[in-house]
Amino acid sequence: MEKIKWGIIGLGNIANKFANDLSLVPDATLVAVASTSNERAQNFASKYDLKTSYGSYDELFKDPDVFVVYIATPHNLHAELSIKAMQAGKHVLCEKPMAINMSEFKTMRKVARENNRFLMEALWTRFNPSLNKLLSLVKDNKIGKPSYVNADFTFYALDRGDNKRLLNPNLAGGSLLDIGLYPVFFAYLLLGKPSKIIATANFYKTGAEKQVSIIFDYPDAQAVLHSDFSSDLQASAKVVGPKGCIGLLPSWHKAEGYFMELDQNKETFKLPLKGLGYVHEIIEVHECLRAGKLESAQWSLTNTEDLLELLDKIRKIIGVKFPFE
Repeated sequence: MEKIKWGIIGLGNIANKFANDLSLVPDATLVAVASTSNERAQNFASKYDLKTSYGSYDELFKDPDVFVVYIATPHNLHAELSIKAMQAGKHVLCEKPMAINMSEFKTMRKVARENNRFLMEALWTRFNPSLNKLLSLVKDNKIGKPSYVNADFTFYALDRGDNKRLLNPNLAGGSLLDIGLYPVFFAYLLLGKPSKIIATANFYKTGAEKQVSIIFDYPDAQAVLHSDFSSDLQASAKVVGPKGCIGLLPSWHKAEGYFMELDQNKETFKLPLKGLGYVHEIIEVHECLRAGKLESAQWSLTNTEDLLELLDKIRKIIGVKFPFE
Protein backbone atom coordinates (compact mmCIF):
# COMPACT_ATOMS: atom_id res chain seq x y z
CA MET A 1 0.00 0.00 0.00
CA GLU A 2 1.31 3.43 -0.96
CA LYS A 3 2.08 5.56 2.07
CA ILE A 4 0.21 8.79 2.77
CA LYS A 5 2.67 11.68 2.79
CA TRP A 6 2.35 14.27 5.55
CA GLY A 7 3.69 17.75 6.13
CA ILE A 8 3.63 19.51 9.51
CA ILE A 9 3.58 23.25 10.13
CA GLY A 10 3.95 24.90 13.53
CA LEU A 11 6.72 22.91 15.20
CA GLY A 12 6.00 23.14 18.91
CA ASN A 13 5.29 20.54 21.58
CA ILE A 14 2.14 19.09 20.01
CA ALA A 15 3.83 18.79 16.61
CA ASN A 16 6.57 16.69 18.23
CA LYS A 17 4.02 14.38 19.82
CA PHE A 18 2.15 14.07 16.53
CA ALA A 19 5.34 13.31 14.59
CA ASN A 20 6.25 10.58 17.07
CA ASP A 21 2.85 8.94 16.68
CA LEU A 22 2.93 9.37 12.89
CA SER A 23 6.00 7.12 12.86
CA LEU A 24 3.89 4.35 14.46
CA VAL A 25 1.33 4.31 11.63
CA PRO A 26 2.59 1.86 8.97
CA ASP A 27 1.02 3.61 5.97
CA ALA A 28 2.10 7.13 7.02
CA THR A 29 5.28 8.98 6.25
CA LEU A 30 6.40 12.47 7.24
CA VAL A 31 8.03 14.11 4.22
CA ALA A 32 8.38 17.80 5.14
CA VAL A 33 8.06 20.29 8.00
CA ALA A 34 7.88 24.07 8.09
CA SER A 35 8.36 26.86 10.59
CA THR A 36 8.76 30.62 10.35
CA SER A 37 12.37 29.95 11.35
CA ASN A 38 14.73 28.00 9.08
CA GLU A 39 16.80 26.92 12.06
CA ARG A 40 13.81 25.61 13.97
CA ALA A 41 12.56 23.72 10.92
CA GLN A 42 16.00 22.17 10.32
CA ASN A 43 16.32 21.12 13.97
CA PHE A 44 12.89 19.48 13.89
CA ALA A 45 13.69 17.76 10.59
CA SER A 46 17.01 16.37 11.86
CA LYS A 47 15.25 14.96 14.92
CA TYR A 48 13.05 12.84 12.63
CA ASP A 49 15.66 12.15 9.93
CA LEU A 50 13.85 14.29 7.36
CA LYS A 51 15.55 15.67 4.28
CA THR A 52 13.05 18.46 3.68
CA SER A 53 12.39 21.47 5.91
CA TYR A 54 11.21 24.97 5.13
CA GLY A 55 11.56 28.38 6.76
CA SER A 56 8.09 29.42 5.58
CA TYR A 57 4.69 27.75 5.49
CA ASP A 58 4.04 28.76 1.87
CA GLU A 59 7.04 26.73 0.72
CA LEU A 60 5.61 23.58 2.28
CA PHE A 61 2.19 24.25 0.70
CA LYS A 62 3.91 24.34 -2.70
CA ASP A 63 5.72 21.03 -2.13
CA PRO A 64 4.16 18.50 -4.57
CA ASP A 65 5.28 15.62 -2.35
CA VAL A 66 3.02 16.68 0.55
CA PHE A 67 -0.48 15.17 0.37
CA VAL A 68 -1.96 16.20 3.73
CA VAL A 69 -0.90 18.91 6.17
CA TYR A 70 -1.13 18.88 9.96
CA ILE A 71 -1.46 22.45 11.24
CA ALA A 72 -0.22 22.93 14.81
CA THR A 73 0.33 26.69 14.96
CA PRO A 74 -1.27 29.00 17.58
CA HIS A 75 -5.08 29.21 17.30
CA ASN A 76 -5.16 32.63 15.66
CA LEU A 77 -3.44 31.29 12.52
CA HIS A 78 -5.52 28.14 12.03
CA ALA A 79 -8.06 29.56 9.58
CA GLU A 80 -5.60 31.53 7.44
CA LEU A 81 -3.14 28.65 7.08
CA SER A 82 -5.79 25.96 6.54
CA ILE A 83 -7.26 28.06 3.74
CA LYS A 84 -3.85 28.58 2.13
CA ALA A 85 -3.08 24.86 2.36
CA MET A 86 -6.39 23.83 0.77
CA GLN A 87 -6.08 26.43 -1.97
CA ALA A 88 -2.67 24.91 -2.70
CA GLY A 89 -4.32 21.50 -3.11
CA LYS A 90 -3.51 19.97 0.29
CA HIS A 91 -5.83 18.07 2.57
CA VAL A 92 -5.86 19.46 6.12
CA LEU A 93 -5.93 18.20 9.68
CA CYS A 94 -6.02 21.35 11.82
CA GLU A 95 -5.45 21.52 15.56
CA LYS A 96 -8.34 22.45 17.80
CA PRO A 97 -10.03 24.85 17.93
CA MET A 98 -10.07 24.70 14.15
CA ALA A 99 -11.31 28.29 14.00
CA ILE A 100 -11.56 31.17 16.48
CA ASN A 101 -15.15 32.00 15.59
CA MET A 102 -18.02 30.99 13.32
CA SER A 103 -17.11 33.46 10.60
CA GLU A 104 -13.65 31.89 10.20
CA PHE A 105 -15.10 28.39 10.22
CA LYS A 106 -17.64 29.11 7.49
CA THR A 107 -14.90 30.45 5.23
CA MET A 108 -12.76 27.36 5.88
CA ARG A 109 -15.63 25.01 5.06
CA LYS A 110 -16.44 26.96 1.89
CA VAL A 111 -12.82 26.76 0.71
CA ALA A 112 -12.69 23.02 1.51
CA ARG A 113 -15.77 22.40 -0.64
CA GLU A 114 -14.65 24.66 -3.49
CA ASN A 115 -11.28 22.88 -3.66
CA ASN A 116 -12.59 19.36 -2.97
CA ARG A 117 -10.25 18.97 0.00
CA PHE A 118 -10.56 16.91 3.18
CA LEU A 119 -10.76 19.08 6.30
CA MET A 120 -10.96 17.89 9.91
CA GLU A 121 -10.46 19.42 13.32
CA ALA A 122 -7.73 17.55 15.20
CA LEU A 123 -9.85 16.80 18.24
CA TRP A 124 -7.83 13.67 18.98
CA THR A 125 -9.86 12.69 22.06
CA ARG A 126 -12.84 11.94 19.81
CA PHE A 127 -10.97 8.88 18.52
CA ASN A 128 -9.84 7.66 21.95
CA PRO A 129 -10.91 3.99 22.43
CA SER A 130 -11.98 4.60 26.05
CA LEU A 131 -14.22 7.49 25.06
CA ASN A 132 -15.76 5.41 22.29
CA LYS A 133 -16.38 2.58 24.75
CA LEU A 134 -18.09 5.01 27.14
CA LEU A 135 -20.31 6.29 24.32
CA SER A 136 -21.29 2.74 23.29
CA LEU A 137 -22.13 1.78 26.90
CA VAL A 138 -24.34 4.85 27.25
CA LYS A 139 -26.00 4.07 23.92
CA ASP A 140 -26.63 0.50 25.15
CA ASN A 141 -28.54 1.97 28.12
CA LYS A 142 -26.13 0.62 30.76
CA ILE A 143 -26.82 3.58 33.06
CA GLY A 144 -30.19 4.64 31.67
CA LYS A 145 -30.84 8.07 30.16
CA PRO A 146 -28.00 10.44 31.18
CA SER A 147 -29.09 13.15 33.60
CA TYR A 148 -25.73 14.59 34.65
CA VAL A 149 -22.36 15.14 33.00
CA ASN A 150 -19.28 16.49 34.75
CA ALA A 151 -15.94 17.26 33.12
CA ASP A 152 -12.97 19.43 33.95
CA PHE A 153 -9.53 20.17 32.55
CA THR A 154 -6.91 22.11 34.47
CA PHE A 155 -3.19 22.65 34.61
CA TYR A 156 -1.08 25.44 36.12
CA ALA A 157 -0.04 27.81 33.35
CA LEU A 158 0.30 31.24 34.95
CA ASP A 159 4.09 30.86 34.85
CA ARG A 160 4.20 30.21 31.08
CA GLY A 161 4.95 33.81 30.08
CA ASP A 162 2.49 36.64 29.41
CA ASN A 163 3.40 36.89 25.73
CA LYS A 164 3.24 33.16 25.06
CA ARG A 165 0.29 31.38 23.42
CA LEU A 166 -1.71 30.35 26.51
CA LEU A 167 -2.01 33.77 28.16
CA ASN A 168 -1.83 36.17 25.23
CA PRO A 169 -5.19 37.42 23.85
CA ASN A 170 -3.44 38.43 20.61
CA LEU A 171 -2.81 34.70 20.04
CA ALA A 172 -6.36 33.74 21.11
CA GLY A 173 -5.03 32.69 24.51
CA GLY A 174 -7.15 31.73 27.49
CA SER A 175 -8.29 28.54 29.15
CA LEU A 176 -11.62 28.18 27.30
CA LEU A 177 -10.34 27.61 23.77
CA ASP A 178 -7.21 25.80 24.88
CA ILE A 179 -8.57 23.30 27.41
CA GLY A 180 -12.17 24.30 28.22
CA LEU A 181 -13.04 23.10 24.75
CA TYR A 182 -12.59 19.49 25.95
CA PRO A 183 -15.27 19.52 28.71
CA VAL A 184 -17.65 21.36 26.36
CA PHE A 185 -16.98 18.71 23.71
CA PHE A 186 -17.64 15.90 26.22
CA ALA A 187 -21.02 17.34 27.25
CA TYR A 188 -21.96 17.94 23.61
CA LEU A 189 -21.16 14.35 22.64
CA LEU A 190 -23.36 12.94 25.39
CA LEU A 191 -26.20 15.45 25.64
CA GLY A 192 -26.11 17.55 22.48
CA LYS A 193 -26.56 21.32 22.46
CA PRO A 194 -28.09 22.76 25.64
CA SER A 195 -31.24 24.85 25.89
CA LYS A 196 -29.49 27.28 28.25
CA ILE A 197 -25.88 28.16 29.12
CA ILE A 198 -24.66 29.71 32.37
CA ALA A 199 -20.99 30.71 32.52
CA THR A 200 -18.60 32.78 34.59
CA ALA A 201 -14.87 33.49 34.34
CA ASN A 202 -11.89 34.87 36.25
CA PHE A 203 -9.29 36.73 34.24
CA TYR A 204 -5.50 36.96 34.24
CA LYS A 205 -3.73 40.34 34.08
CA THR A 206 -3.26 40.00 30.29
CA GLY A 207 -7.02 39.85 29.79
CA ALA A 208 -7.03 36.11 29.02
CA GLU A 209 -9.53 34.10 31.03
CA LYS A 210 -7.64 31.85 33.44
CA GLN A 211 -10.67 30.08 34.92
CA VAL A 212 -14.08 29.30 33.41
CA SER A 213 -17.05 27.49 34.97
CA ILE A 214 -20.01 26.50 32.81
CA ILE A 215 -23.42 24.90 33.31
CA PHE A 216 -25.27 23.46 30.35
CA ASP A 217 -28.97 23.14 31.08
CA TYR A 218 -31.20 20.62 29.26
CA PRO A 219 -34.87 19.72 29.80
CA ASP A 220 -33.91 16.58 31.78
CA ALA A 221 -30.17 16.94 32.40
CA GLN A 222 -27.34 19.25 33.36
CA ALA A 223 -23.62 19.39 32.61
CA VAL A 224 -21.14 21.08 34.95
CA LEU A 225 -17.89 21.96 33.19
CA HIS A 226 -14.66 23.70 34.22
CA SER A 227 -11.31 24.83 32.81
CA ASP A 228 -8.50 26.42 34.79
CA PHE A 229 -4.93 27.66 34.32
CA SER A 230 -4.54 28.51 38.02
CA SER A 231 -4.71 24.98 39.46
CA ASP A 232 -3.47 21.52 38.61
CA LEU A 233 -6.05 18.83 39.33
CA GLN A 234 -6.49 15.40 37.79
CA ALA A 235 -8.75 16.03 34.80
CA SER A 236 -11.88 13.93 35.22
CA ALA A 237 -15.03 13.24 33.20
CA LYS A 238 -18.13 11.20 33.93
CA VAL A 239 -21.73 10.69 32.91
CA VAL A 240 -24.48 9.69 35.36
CA GLY A 241 -27.88 8.10 34.83
CA PRO A 242 -30.54 6.49 37.05
CA LYS A 243 -28.76 3.11 36.95
CA GLY A 244 -25.21 4.28 37.63
CA CYS A 245 -22.17 6.15 36.39
CA ILE A 246 -19.49 5.73 33.70
CA GLY A 247 -16.31 7.78 33.69
CA LEU A 248 -12.96 8.02 31.94
CA LEU A 249 -9.75 7.45 33.86
CA PRO A 250 -7.71 10.63 34.39
CA SER A 251 -6.42 12.49 32.61
CA TRP A 252 -9.59 11.84 30.70
CA HIS A 253 -8.71 13.61 27.43
CA LYS A 254 -6.01 10.96 26.95
CA ALA A 255 -7.69 8.18 28.94
CA GLU A 256 -6.29 4.66 28.88
CA GLY A 257 -9.33 3.13 30.50
CA TYR A 258 -12.73 3.78 32.05
CA PHE A 259 -14.76 2.89 35.13
CA MET A 260 -18.36 1.87 35.63
CA GLU A 261 -20.40 2.09 38.83
CA LEU A 262 -23.57 -0.02 38.94
CA ASP A 263 -25.45 -1.08 42.10
CA GLN A 264 -22.71 0.53 44.22
CA ASN A 265 -20.07 -1.71 42.65
CA LYS A 266 -17.22 0.03 40.84
CA GLU A 267 -15.19 -1.72 38.15
CA THR A 268 -12.20 -0.28 36.30
CA PHE A 269 -11.21 -1.37 32.79
CA LYS A 270 -7.88 -0.67 31.08
CA LEU A 271 -7.85 0.25 27.40
CA PRO A 272 -4.34 1.33 26.33
CA LEU A 273 -3.72 3.97 23.70
CA LYS A 274 -1.64 3.42 20.60
CA GLY A 275 1.37 5.67 20.99
CA LEU A 276 0.50 8.89 22.76
CA GLY A 277 -3.06 8.77 21.43
CA TYR A 278 -2.66 10.64 18.14
CA VAL A 279 -2.39 7.35 16.24
CA HIS A 280 -6.17 6.84 16.41
CA GLU A 281 -6.81 10.25 14.86
CA ILE A 282 -4.24 9.65 12.12
CA ILE A 283 -5.81 6.30 11.24
CA GLU A 284 -9.21 8.01 10.89
CA VAL A 285 -7.73 10.61 8.52
CA HIS A 286 -6.14 7.86 6.43
CA GLU A 287 -9.37 5.88 6.20
CA CYS A 288 -11.23 8.97 5.06
CA LEU A 289 -8.60 9.92 2.47
CA ARG A 290 -8.39 6.40 1.04
CA ALA A 291 -12.19 6.28 0.77
CA GLY A 292 -12.29 9.66 -0.94
CA LYS A 293 -14.25 11.25 1.91
CA LEU A 294 -13.95 14.99 2.47
CA GLU A 295 -14.85 14.85 6.16
CA SER A 296 -15.00 12.33 8.99
CA ALA A 297 -18.29 10.80 10.09
CA GLN A 298 -16.90 10.50 13.63
CA TRP A 299 -16.00 14.17 13.92
CA SER A 300 -17.65 15.98 11.04
CA LEU A 301 -17.57 19.63 10.06
CA THR A 302 -21.11 19.88 11.44
CA ASN A 303 -19.76 18.67 14.80
CA THR A 304 -17.02 21.28 14.65
CA GLU A 305 -19.61 23.92 13.79
CA ASP A 306 -21.79 22.90 16.76
CA LEU A 307 -18.81 23.00 19.13
CA LEU A 308 -17.73 26.40 17.84
CA GLU A 309 -21.27 27.73 18.23
CA LEU A 310 -21.18 26.69 21.91
CA LEU A 311 -17.75 28.24 22.45
CA ASP A 312 -18.88 31.47 20.77
CA LYS A 313 -21.90 31.63 23.09
CA ILE A 314 -19.77 31.01 26.19
CA ARG A 315 -17.28 33.68 25.11
CA LYS A 316 -20.11 36.16 24.66
CA ILE A 317 -21.47 35.38 28.14
CA ILE A 318 -18.10 35.79 29.89
CA GLY A 319 -17.05 38.74 27.75
CA VAL A 320 -14.10 37.37 25.79
CA LYS A 321 -13.35 39.07 22.49
CA PHE A 322 -9.88 38.92 20.95
CA PRO A 323 -8.14 42.12 19.78
CA PHE A 324 -8.01 40.89 16.16
CA GLU A 325 -11.73 40.06 15.92
